Amino acid sequence: MLPQDQTLHIALVGTPNAGKTALFNTLTASHQRVANYSGVTVESAEADFYLPSGTRATLVDLPGAYSLRPYTDDEGVLAHALKQNNFDALVIVVDATQPERAIRFLVEVLDATDRPAVVALNMADLAQARGFELDLKKLSARLGVPVISTVAVKKQGMLELPEAIESAMDSRRRVKGALLGKKKEHLTPKEVSHEILAFYKKADEILKEVLKKKGRPDTQSARIDYFVLHPVWGLFILMLMLGITFQLMFNLADYPMKFISQSFDSMGNYINAMHELPEMLRSFLADGVIAGVGGTLVFLPQIIILFSLILFLEDFGFMSRAVFLMDYWMGKVGLHGRAFLPLLSSYACNIPGILATRAIETRRDRIITTMIIPLTTCSARVPVYTLLIAAFIPNTNVFLGIKLQGLVMLGLYAVGALSAFIAGAVFQKFFLRGKRPPLLIELPSYKWPSLLSLGKGLVYRAELFVKRVGTVILALTVLIWVLVSFPKAPEGAPHPVEYSFAAKLGHAIEPVMRPLGFDWKISMAMIPTFAAREVMISALSTVYAVDDVDKSKKEEKLSELIKREWSLATGLSLLVWFIFAPQCISTLATVKRELQSNKWVVIMVSYLFVLAYAAAFLTHTIVTAIMGK
Repeated sequence: MLPQDQTLHIALVGTPNAGKTALFNTLTASHQRVANYSGVTVESAEADFYLPSGTRATLVDLPGAYSLRPYTDDEGVLAHALKQNNFDALVIVVDATQPERAIRFLVEVLDATDRPAVVALNMADLAQARGFELDLKKLSARLGVPVISTVAVKKQGMLELPEAIESAMDSRRRVKGALLGKKKEHLTPKEVSHEILAFYKKADEILKEVLKKKGRPDTQSARIDYFVLHPVWGLFILMLMLGITFQLMFNLADYPMKFISQSFDSMGNYINAMHELPEMLRSFLADGVIAGVGGTLVFLPQIIILFSLILFLEDFGFMSRAVFLMDYWMGKVGLHGRAFLPLLSSYACNIPGILATRAIETRRDRIITTMIIPLTTCSARVPVYTLLIAAFIPNTNVFLGIKLQGLVMLGLYAVGALSAFIAGAVFQKFFLRGKRPPLLIELPSYKWPSLLSLGKGLVYRAELFVKRVGTVILALTVLIWVLVSFPKAPEGAPHPVEYSFAAKLGHAIEPVMRPLGFDWKISMAMIPTFAAREVMISALSTVYAVDDVDKSKKEEKLSELIKREWSLATGLSLLVWFIFAPQCISTLATVKRELQSNKWVVIMVSYLFVLAYAAAFLTHTIVTAIMGK
């Protein structure tokens, strides 16, 4: 009888592209939460569900793996989990359309643990459609664990699975090494080779007994891949998909972003109009708390749109093809093909991009990719780019209706991407030398994604973004409010901010920034950008006392004001600075957590600061020489 007064911990393990996440979402029917499995640095997701007896169980979704001999950090989590033996049971998810690979994985995993286990033979409908037929009773008898046929996206088998888990836990515990016999803890290379051969032999033996009918190959995916993996047409399709992704991310997100921005502006105005509250409290709530939360949430639509498309293409099977196509070109500058997805994710926000580097096999390639991710143009820089371009770049027609301002914005993205590739090559050649490992990637069958699974995955990522970025930005925005608001200026002072702690900091760093054309006001406004890039606009508005109620008028007035007060060299210098400028604190905290090293955080800040300073200095010097002022 299972205990009713405690929560069981069940590990969900499986091979990549077997539908493990879809099964996790369907079985738990609840929002995921982030968890750090004890002793490892890679995060997993977990959620609760109830067994038929009413016992609560926490299902921990561990990263997928092909083997217990880890090739990536993610794969190492499974080997570590089985070695620690801290779970009460396992649910092992394998792809029914790949019976040979599935049984080999099952033999290896089940032989390594004595915990109760249940096998979910997922995507059974696709296997049946392709003609595969397995004797599940015989497979269950040979493996010594229950085997359930499931179709997670259609909720097939989701009632039988909890019953099988409970039944397995009620029965006698399994014996570790029962399939192949007990093994020594420490093996010589020769013994490891014999062990691997034993796994293959046992798996082939079981497969021969249980495979009643061998299925047909996936001809539909092969036909699609004729175009998608073509060296010419494939790149064209990939560029088309990326173009559509970025168009939707920026154009479709524009309306909800404006709605969020205006909503928080209205809340701030409402607070400011509550004259019964003390002025200091109104300022704290409106300019500190509300501005901090709004500054984070305004970019949520872009995050949602980008990850909706990425998750859709990933589940559809396209993203693994994109990685394959990009591997050759990224290899030219020493980057691994798996760096493509993290770099793509970083255009919304650098944090999810850094988290996505976990899929890269070697620590060396993870570090290189992480170090260059800040050079991609995240969404937080777009408001600053827009303000400066509007102030200093005329919107003249260049060719066939293409405007100069749009070309400059595109150029900023291009410079960032090119700089990332160059920086990657430099890191690989001079600082992190080593042979680039070959790309080993499975190309799954194309299949229509489950919208429910996509929705839950999207909610999970959105919550992750808001919690990780929002809390830090909110705290730092409040801190910046304190720096700007204290000490209080004398009564009737025309520019109260000049008496603040922030102004003192601006004056202190002005000598360092003066060669770039930045005075103390710009230097002061740059301080909060280490909390969030987009805060630069509100900081400049504060410095220049632009306090119109309507935000659109505020930005318009600010644009006109800096155009009058700054030289073209200063405006372009600041624009270039933001291409390379050191990252926000949230990103640096993520780097620290992912790489488990302060050294790489210091290196990242240092090299980005040097790049930003050198590029801005050259820009200011050259433009000043050309313009003569």
